[in-house]
Amino acid sequence: MATPAKRLPENAPGDFYVDSTCIDCDACRQIAPATFRDHGDQSSVARQPASDDEVRRALMALVACPTASIGTSRAYDANAGAEAFPCPVAENVYFCGFTSEASFGAWSYLLTRPAEAGGNVLVDSPRYATRLVRKMEQAGGVSKMFLTHADDIADHSRFNERFGCERVMHARDGAVRRGMERIIEGEEPVQLDDDLLAIPTPGHTRGSTVLLYRDKYLFTGDHLAWSPARGTLTAFRGACWDSWEEQIRSMERLLDYRFEWVLPGHGRIHHDAPGAMRAHLERCIAWMKRSASDVIAPRDRD
Repeated sequence: MATPAKRLPENAPGDFYVDSTCIDCDACRQIAPATFRDHGDQSSVARQPASDDEVRRALMALVACPTASIGTSRAYDANAGAEAFPCPVAENVYFCGFTSEASFGAWSYLLTRPAEAGGNVLVDSPRYATRLVRKMEQAGGVSKMFLTHADDIADHSRFNERFGCERVMHARDGAVRRGMERIIEGEEPVQLDDDLLAIPTPGHTRGSTVLLYRDKYLFTGDHLAWSPARGTLTAFRGACWDSWEEQIRSMERLLDYRFEWVLPGHGRIHHDAPGAMRAHLERCIAWMKRSASDVIAPRDRD
């Protein structure tokens, strides 16, 4: 729980604040950009929420914070934030909120599908929070859990115990020793369901894998994200744990696929026409090739 004694001096005066336990995961800045900012290695309140909607978004950020680093100097009903999750992204795709410190605040997503289509899919693991689990139960549970890579598995075992879901993960990220029910091997795409395609994209980690849903939604883990600063798609040079060159080759393979959405674990979500997405991906690849010999820089999430 955030404490006033640890309140960062960079916070704007007022009720909401971030304390020194912040790990700079970026979740609050994505959820409530009108309130929170990046002041360097941590987040802080840039401007106190001024409307009911801004208060609600700030409370959503408070609930989602993986380290409980966001606090308020007076009582607010946090239910207004908690009840917002899972939060709609588009159609039947939802952001789970309740991020986990074990995955450095990475985002996870819920796809709701009819039972006859294979049931609901949880992409990467949120924090196992009772309120969120109850919402998932009401939505029909979880039939499949797709884990993009070893960094973002968080509370996967608890969701497996609760829902009996089939967990899908690549062998190169330790899927066997973690007891996953379905293990992907090699670099060939794997059709999981009629509308779900797993595409191995090694580089960030040896077993990084993205999930393409309905040739429209691409769930990318830490492989690919949107950069508002660059105005295009990007990869995290400073957070490439295996091979930058291999990650470039994986990006090139994604040019074979059509998608309109990029939904990452870290970095920004982005939606665009398929042709525009391809152009952004081509620019990302060109930048990655130019930067291949550069000194590694800190993770670029902006």
